[in-house]
Amino acid sequence: MKKAASVASQIFIERGRQVFQMDDYMSLIRGGHNFSVISTATRDIYSHYMKADLIINSDKRSYEMHADELDKNGLIIYNSDEIDNAEGIGVPFYSEAKKFPAKNLLYGVGAVAILACSIGISKNDLNEIIKREYPHFVEDNISFANFIYDYVFPKLNNKFEIENGDKKRPILTGNQSIAFGAIAGGLDVYFGYPMTPASSILHTLASQTDKFGLAIVHPENEIAVINMAIGSAFAGAKAMVGSSGGGFALMSEGFSLAGMTEAPVLCVLSMRPGPATGVPTYTEQGDLNFALNVGHGEFLRIVACPCSVKEAFYLSAEMLDLVWKFQTPGILLTEKHLSESSMTVDINMENTKWAEPKYHKNGNYKRYLDTEDGISPLLFPPSKNVIKWNSYEHDELGITTENPELITKMHNKRYKKDMHIIDFLKQLKTVNVYGNGGPLIFTYGSTTMSVLEALHYGDIEATIIQPIYLRPFPVWELERYKDEPVITIELSKMGQFTSLLKEKANIKSKNLINKYDGRPFDPIELAKKIKEVI
Repeated sequence: MKKAASVASQIFIERGRQVFQMDDYMSLIRGGHNFSVISTATRDIYSHYMKADLIINSDKRSYEMHADELDKNGLIIYNSDEIDNAEGIGVPFYSEAKKFPAKNLLYGVGAVAILACSIGISKNDLNEIIKREYPHFVEDNISFANFIYDYVFPKLNNKFEIENGDKKRPILTGNQSIAFGAIAGGLDVYFGYPMTPASSILHTLASQTDKFGLAIVHPENEIAVINMAIGSAFAGAKAMVGSSGGGFALMSEGFSLAGMTEAPVLCVLSMRPGPATGVPTYTEQGDLNFALNVGHGEFLRIVACPCSVKEAFYLSAEMLDLVWKFQTPGILLTEKHLSESSMTVDINMENTKWAEPKYHKNGNYKRYLDTEDGISPLLFPPSKNVIKWNSYEHDELGITTENPELITKMHNKRYKKDMHIIDFLKQLKTVNVYGNGGPLIFTYGSTTMSVLEALHYGDIEATIIQPIYLRPFPVWELERYKDEPVITIELSKMGQFTSLLKEKANIKSKNLINKYDGRPFDPIELAKKIKEVI
């Protein structure tokens, strides 16, 4: 089904249209109900729509679950081998597929054939698509697809006339965008232990090792992941790690180690519903407080959260630059909805940051030299100088100390970087603002995409304010809103983002619209809720 969805997306992309694809799958080992939703437009499109013009079901369960999601002018396809006399068009998927050796793999090919027929793609063009996208069992795939095409042709031919868009664009998932953005920012090494929804960062980077000279490592657990990343940074490699809530919880001690050693490690934390195992393959924003505060002791960290697949690319490179510039760990916070959804994007490589740290040049080396800005020059082995990173409190050379004056001095040294980070962030774009009238809506992360699409669907005039950076929190950009009535929208039960706004910027939410069932906001439903609170 997911392959069929990616082929469907590509069909629209070939016509110059923009696409948003959301894949929904269960975490059950024995399988579950899996489906994909493809939404397309000639304009920028930021979210999927559950109300569909065309629904293709390959079994009875799918029909029963999705029949209510058909648009009033839409058409639903069902498997006539499992259902009799239902609303829509029945197609004998199983009885035709069983004629072929790979019968269980043919339903997706049939779905592509139905889509092709419905938007006026000729059978010859369909066959070319199948040759390109399904290189195995080509003759069987074409034979099955042509049967399905001919079967639905009398009722479905060119039912949905779609306009061509302006140009063909690449399509990326959020995790692919994070991976390529990190490469563009100078990534050398990535460590990851697979955990949904961060796993595909590991897979994407592993496929690019030869092309970009990367070292991609799958260690035995998440504790090894963070410690190996710190060790790589010690040797001068620009390192990134990725995980989800439970895996990152195992990294918390190592993250604190990065704080003490001032190790420039970038961590990707892709949120899913918790606590504990939670709902592994769905989405939520319940780890915000965790990301802002993870690790024991007091130390600086930079936390940023992209709102779209495109922003994820640039922000990954920017965060890699920041953690190396200020020698402090950082978290790129995202969610399953962004990590695993696909969007068409326009990306300009010239706009990416390249990580450039401060290097030691000559003389005796002190790893933790107390400089004016708290940033100590870096030196990497091999070297005649002693280079000592220490998990204990230490002096400027990195030698363990329990002296109270030195403890105070090194705390102050590390904390000096705080104001310099803030001053540097003031030169960057730390907040996105969409619109310039109507009520104020505060949101963050991928929920921003849902809000943008809801405003478009509902023809609602509003101003969306989306902080990109969450620690340090950009109060210098937000203080102008502190006396204004605002609406907050987020995917968490406790309203963690709403509380953060109040705590850091004294912005009080008049109305909180929140959702915490593991599913992202649907723009139609969200538009109704926004109108209600307005």
